[in-house]
Amino acid sequence: MSSPVSIAVGDTAPDFTLPNGDKTPVSLADFAGKKAVLLVFYPFAFSGICTGELCAIRDDLASFQNEQVQVLAISTDPTFALKAWSQAQGYEFPLLSDFWPHGAVAEQYGVFNDQAGMAVRGTFLVGADGVVTFAEVNEPGQPRDQEAWKRAVAALPA
Repeated sequence: MSSPVSIAVGDTAPDFTLPNGDKTPVSLADFAGKKAVLLVFYPFAFSGICTGELCAIRDDLASFQNEQVQVLAISTDPTFALKAWSQAQGYEFPLLSDFWPHGAVAEQYGVFNDQAGMAVRGTFLVGADGVVTFAEVNEPGQPRDQEAWKRAVAALPA
C-alpha cells in the first residue's frame, strides 16, 4: 500500500467533492458548520464484508446518522454500481464514488491500496468544525467494530 499515513485525530479533514449514485456532487464542505460527518471508506460494493458493514449501519442508522451527523460511505466503485447496490440494500445514506481520478480521495485520507485499486476500511468522524475526532483503519478482510463508531458519535457535543 503506497498511501501516506492516514489522517489522525486532531487533523483537519481534507475537503472533497464526489458524485453519489445519481451523479450528484456531494462535498465534505456541504456539512461544514452544520453537521459532523462519519466517513466510511470500504473496498467494494456487493462484496460480503462491505455489505455486512453497510447493512449494519442501515439497520441501526439512528446510532450513526441524525440531526448532528451525516454518514457518507465512499468506495472506488463507479456511480452506476453504487446506485444499484444502494437500491438493492435500501441504504438511506449517500454512497460516493471515488472512481475518477481513481482513489484520489482515499489517497488523501491515507486509505488507498494502489496495488489493488481500492480503498481499505477507513473510518473517520469529522466534526462540524472540520477536525477529525475519530480515526480507524482496518486492512481488507478485517471487519470493523462499529461499537467504537457509535461511542464516537454519541460523544459529539450536543
